[in-house]
Amino acid sequence: MNKPLILVVEDDGTVRNLITTTLKSNEYRYLTAPDGESAIAAASNQQPDIVLLDLGLPDIDGVEVIRRIRCWSQMPIIVISARSEDTDKIAALDAGADDYLTKPFSVAELLARLRVTQRRLTALESKTGESVFHNGSLTIDYGAGCAYMDGAALKLTPTEYKLLCLLAKDVGKVLTHTYLTDKIWGSCWESDMASLRVHMATLRKKLERNPDTQYIQTHIGIGYRMLKL
Repeated sequence: MNKPLILVVEDDGTVRNLITTTLKSNEYRYLTAPDGESAIAAASNQQPDIVLLDLGLPDIDGVEVIRRIRCWSQMPIIVISARSEDTDKIAALDAGADDYLTKPFSVAELLARLRVTQRRLTALESKTGESVFHNGSLTIDYGAGCAYMDGAALKLTPTEYKLLCLLAKDVGKVLTHTYLTDKIWGSCWESDMASLRVHMATLRKKLERNPDTQYIQTHIGIGYRMLKL
């Protein structure tokens, strides 16, 4: 498969060189941005396939960069940050980040995450022309990559949409935590489990506006299941 174009947003020259050297040695195409404003401009003008984003930028916070990109694009964003608190991870994921790596990070893990993201991009592209899913008031148009509730478009992050599609594909079946984290992030780290809980909670809020209607059922200690309505 063709290597994607990756935007590396990092103000620390040493870390930026490490990432770009790794990308170059693995034949990835890349471009760089040293701050938030230039990152947003590069994302808009160059349309990269994946963004690797530091949060501690010199001009604007990385979470704000995520929010601004999410206003017009669903390009995958992988955060690489020294911030290790759950509150920081949750803020980035809630803003629309797809994945979160904590510095210092393993180069092997970064490459693995990139491969998983690339496979997801390829899978999404192959879905064009597939059928439409209906369940109660929920509709998923796989070809358009959109979901609707009572005909109104749902504002989902890329990860929320992927989780929704996984649950819809096996409606009525319990999907384990390990299965879901492997499909979304390609691993089952403790940080992935925390991210899964955050994404699932926000997804449920968007789906279950009516307290009398439940789309997603939690199986404590096991996983999640989409109920057939």
